[in-house]
Amino acid sequence: MDDYEILCGITLNRIFGYEPATARALISRFGSPGAVFSQSSSTLDEVFGPFNKFRPLICSSELDASEREWAPLKASGCRFVTIGSPGYPPLLSDCPDAPVGLYIRSLSPPEELWQSRDSISIVGTRDLSPYGKDWTEKIVRTLSSTTQKPPIVSGFAIGVDITAHLSALAFGLATIAVLPVGIDSIYPWRHRYIAEQIAQTPGCALVTDFPPGTSPQAFNFLRRNRIIAGLSRATILAESKAKGGGTMTARLAASYGREVLCLPGRIDDIRSAGCNRLIQEKIAEPITDLETLPSQLGLNGGRPLSAPALAERIAQCYSHAGEDTLNTMQRVCSLIRERRGITPEEISRELDIDYGRVSAAVSLLECDGFINTDLLRRCCIDNKKL
Repeated sequence: MDDYEILCGITLNRIFGYEPATARALISRFGSPGAVFSQSSSTLDEVFGPFNKFRPLICSSELDASEREWAPLKASGCRFVTIGSPGYPPLLSDCPDAPVGLYIRSLSPPEELWQSRDSISIVGTRDLSPYGKDWTEKIVRTLSSTTQKPPIVSGFAIGVDITAHLSALAFGLATIAVLPVGIDSIYPWRHRYIAEQIAQTPGCALVTDFPPGTSPQAFNFLRRNRIIAGLSRATILAESKAKGGGTMTARLAASYGREVLCLPGRIDDIRSAGCNRLIQEKIAEPITDLETLPSQLGLNGGRPLSAPALAERIAQCYSHAGEDTLNTMQRVCSLIRERRGITPEEISRELDIDYGRVSAAVSLLECDGFINTDLLRRCCIDNKKL
């Protein structure tokens, strides 16, 4: 990307930081960040409508502010990638609330950071117990022994996050730290030496969508957490309270259709309440055995049951029920595989099948061990039983 496109991306990211969908819609309509700022005033007035709070900000003075912001960052080796550019993470771009752009500090070019689509997020509480610390380290060590050697993504916080980062560095895995502050700062400050180690290790990076100068406000952490979930094909929750930030990240990951796994804990331990609840609600699978963990995550060739194999199992199970029923079962199960978390109502609309037939099919598929549903009847393939 040339500097002008970068400046336009930085400006849109700053203006629409908490409403990225609006900026993405503008980029989609006009073709690029630069094209947004090249439109005539009358065109922009028409697009935004009267009295829109964002319309006055699409101007040259905002670009000038971005240039002043970007110059020292560029000189220090930072990069900025805009959605749609080669250096933007492909998994993150699939998320509906993905940021317009990311600031990156890394020894490696952005394009190399996202070559592996097997990134795994490991998140959890700051109030880490010895049990949680021990198992977080064991989980990372197990992942380091797989063929894919997935990068470890986390939020750089005290507790589970920093344990995951340090374990990744110790066991030879790349690690991505997603910051809740601007790329010109480190939070928490006590981790500044670890931040430098990450930034100077090939394949590792410090990442944020917050503009320089952003302080660690409480409401910034949820915005940060969606990037952690979005960068990864799966999220592991090591320890978390029922309403902790780690639990929220895991729920975000599930909403993106990503795999979620939790380390179970004692039922009277508040630090495991979030993990146990997600398992209970069938949003997450429990981690019960390190030997099978790579298979749960689809590593070392242990991918979940392939689509052809699943179709064969369904055919064997329901061949006696008639061609119409078998066809319904296969179509419903195939859609659930494609869209984890889909509900029977959504399946009915998507496949144009009567809701009663879909509901009956979902119930039967769950009874026979092909799928799981949570309390809201959101469906997912039950890879563990298969």
